[in-house]
Amino acid sequence: MERKRLFEPGEMVATFTGEIGIVLSMEELEKVASRFKEGRRPGHFFSPGCCSNPDYITQIPVFFEDGTFDVMRSMNLRRKTDVPDGKRADIERMMG
Repeated sequence: MERKRLFEPGEMVATFTGEIGIVLSMEELEKVASRFKEGRRPGHFFSPGCCSNPDYITQIPVFFEDGTFDVMRSMNLRRKTDVPDGKRADIERMMG
């Protein structure tokens, strides 16, 4: 049985402050966490050890356009469908 998720890896999202990012898969999160620093922006999970296995319902791993990542609370994210393709390509290029 497949687990339900609020956000799928690869979806573009925006925080309530307007920062744009892309939802990460577990494999991408491991790669990004080893190369980039945590952004610690408003709305992220901050308890030690809480985010080692995000569930994509309440804990959403996101890589942002400023080159940082965070495991965000889902209530602080909104789907963003009107993101220009160039911005998405820039974020994916930074990750790769």
